[in-house]
Amino acid sequence: MSFSKLGLSPQILQAISELGYKKPTPIQEKAIPVILKGRDVIACAQTGTGKTGAFVLPILERLKDEPEIRAKRIRVLILTPTRELAIQIEANVKAYSQHLSLTSLAMYGGVDDTSQKEALIAGVDILVATPGRLLDMYTQRAIHFDEIQILVLDEADRMLDMGFIGDINKILERLPEIRQNLLFSATLSPKVRFLAKTAIENAVQITIREKHNKPKINQYLIPIDKDKKSALLSHLITENKWDQALIFIETKRGAAKLVSQLEKRGVKAESFHSGRSQSVRETLLADFKAGTLAYLVATGVASRGIDIDNLNYVINYDLPDQADDYIHRIGRTGRAGATGHAISFVSRDDFRSLCYIEKRLGALIPRKIIAGFEPTKELPESSLKPDNKKFKSR
Repeated sequence: MSFSKLGLSPQILQAISELGYKKPTPIQEKAIPVILKGRDVIACAQTGTGKTGAFVLPILERLKDEPEIRAKRIRVLILTPTRELAIQIEANVKAYSQHLSLTSLAMYGGVDDTSQKEALIAGVDILVATPGRLLDMYTQRAIHFDEIQILVLDEADRMLDMGFIGDINKILERLPEIRQNLLFSATLSPKVRFLAKTAIENAVQITIREKHNKPKINQYLIPIDKDKKSALLSHLITENKWDQALIFIETKRGAAKLVSQLEKRGVKAESFHSGRSQSVRETLLADFKAGTLAYLVATGVASRGIDIDNLNYVINYDLPDQADDYIHRIGRTGRAGATGHAISFVSRDDFRSLCYIEKRLGALIPRKIIAGFEPTKELPESSLKPDNKKFKSR
């Protein structure tokens, strides 16, 4: 199916074509016609499947002939968990609407709010916001919700995992009762299902199964002792001549230490975490996307805020505790039909987390021993069988 058959206007189709999009992804093909009809939607699809286009494109179609917005008002509110995601989504809105007379704004904390207040004075058609900053601006009466037509809860699972349920409920209480509601999530956890049940009635449910993504990501793990991880990473980067890699680590302190260790071995990298200023993080993301920064060592704050074409390698230097976090991390590679590689460094202490992840995947992750880096503490063999004595489900 082509985008021209989805009911989108020539201006939007032109923008899509100029961006190099050939045909809609499965989530776009299923969601766009339903959203154009004004129906509420609950959609579940993995990271990298085109969820942003699935809701932004039909929203633009619905808004393109609307009259000028009033001061301090918005027509569409897109809630998202992080600053990086807000910036990324708003950039997509601008790209898709480049031939339309619509306005958009990314609103997030960690920066001075003066420019955001000034942008709201004339009114904004599409606002992409993090919950905390949005409530702060509402309390200051810098924004009014009375003309909101469409609400999007993007990355709903991540917002709930980050503890935003209280802020989300406060926002929902202040919105017009008559509106279109769209919820997009990489997973439909019990918390997400409860939010959907309480906030959205009679929604069309759309689920894109994981099989669309699995063939695109080559996953394997390397058993390794903890104290050999940095040496192994340097070895892989130099021996395999990796052009670019996103390296996930658990702590800010660990990120800084790893960057220093890599530098001593001749590998230039930068750390990306919540302890760095917003301006620095934006610069690092821009450099990484442009390819001028080859290796980015990031804590979990980046797992859903980085959207890069042709990112070949994602490294789990530290294995995450939560299985869904693993899925979101590796979703940074293998995007838009490309093949990516997700490599995890796993020590004996990570075995329990590994079992949770493999149970969530429904498959064992292949193992690869690297000569010269064989672990002295053997990593036990995992199993998906429920009677596996080495691992008991929570």
